Amino acid sequence: MYPCVMKRLSEREEMLMKIIWKLEKAFAKDVREELPDPRPHINTVATQMRRLADKGFLKYEDFGSVYRYSAAISKMEYTRKYVKPLLKGLFGNSMKNVVAYFAEEEEISVAELREIIKMIGKKDK
Repeated sequence: MYPCVMKRLSEREEMLMKIIWKLEKAFAKDVREELPDPRPHINTVATQMRRLADKGFLKYEDFGSVYRYSAAISKMEYTRKYVKPLLKGLFGNSMKNVVAYFAEEEEISVAELREIIKMIGKKDK
């Protein structure tokens, strides 16, 4: 379905993928509308999406002069393959260290930590 050697996406590419994962199927103009201001030119968005397709992250349907894109890799699959190993590598293969880091940096609230604990509790059942 997609190439064996896929590299982690840039910040901009991840932003585009998040939009595609949210919308499921979208034309470049739809993706552009979801981007924060100042929005790039439509040709820039279309080029970036074409590159994501070339890299194997997006697939597309041809509608003559425009393409409708959808994800070729799920958000969960991308997270498993790229984000999880990155976090584990940075934090000594310890998810506890990941959470502790974000708690110390005040990037995560007590309410969010409680929500995480509930999620873990549900998984253990």
